[in-house]
Amino acid sequence: MNDSPHAPRAGHVPVLLERVLSLLAPAVEAAASRGRDPVYVDATLGMGGHAEAMLEAHPTLHLVGLDRDPSALERSGRRLERFADRIRLVHAVYDELPRVLSDLGEPHADAVLFDLGVSSPQLDEAERGFAYSHDAPLDMRMDPTQSLTAADVVNDYPAAELARILREYGEERYARRIATAILRERQREPLDSTRRLADLVRTSIPAATRRTGGNPAKRTFQALRIEVNGELTIWERALPATLETLPVGGRVAVLSYHSLEDRITKRALAARTTDTTPPGLPVPLPERQPRFRLLTRGAELPAEEETAANPRAASVRLRAAERIREDVPGPGGTA
Repeated sequence: MNDSPHAPRAGHVPVLLERVLSLLAPAVEAAASRGRDPVYVDATLGMGGHAEAMLEAHPTLHLVGLDRDPSALERSGRRLERFADRIRLVHAVYDELPRVLSDLGEPHADAVLFDLGVSSPQLDEAERGFAYSHDAPLDMRMDPTQSLTAADVVNDYPAAELARILREYGEERYARRIATAILRERQREPLDSTRRLADLVRTSIPAATRRTGGNPAKRTFQALRIEVNGELTIWERALPATLETLPVGGRVAVLSYHSLEDRITKRALAARTTDTTPPGLPVPLPERQPRFRLLTRGAELPAEEETAANPRAASVRLRAAERIREDVPGPGGTA
């Protein structure tokens, strides 16, 4: 039994829920203390579990929920309908967050959450083509309105580009062997199903390697999903742009499930939490002082109890930061 006041609904367990709530609460409370309704942006709304808990915890909070998946917006909209007067849900990718806020007439986001990666419903719905455990069309689009699918990638990309994607995005040591096998198979007949691809990956990997580490197709499917949805290139744009929407006291929390996502997050936050005054100067330069401070020591990991109850949390890494000062114009008049 979950005795938490924010117990998740059956079938959906928000990752690191209590920790996310505690990290974002001071930003919400600071905005409320200034006499205005705080704005919380859930940039990857999904099933709406984190959003529901935030709305319950803060009665004056207003939610701006983004998701690129229309079905996620529909599901979360039903879940959150009792908060209808405090929510605005938008079909958008998270690098569009500044534009969405501008369109809604919101000058700031007081608290922002990114829960990156594929959502549980996307994995569970066989027809979406994300899972190697079901036979389905090779799709993997988070936004079904976009054109590029996983079938396009495996059937049209050159072998060298396929190998690069598998190696970089899937950290697959047998990337070249798998890419060569895909090229050979697609010349015989286009690859269009998840089962055929999963079987092909399995037979491309040495038998000794297949005995451990789970399904050998896992890394290939992850790499294709990241490529189809442009996840890393979008994330490289999204986090810096989002940080600029935070007022002093505003906070961002990021849940990432892949080492490359976490590396991008770490780099973006480090650049904004470091004093860059050149060595040897007698005093720090105001325009080189950090504008943010880290709220986590490195990347926080889930407790064993959480991973046991929620296997999806096993690979999560949490980082968070708070804005502590406005931009200071440099000598040339720019920040």
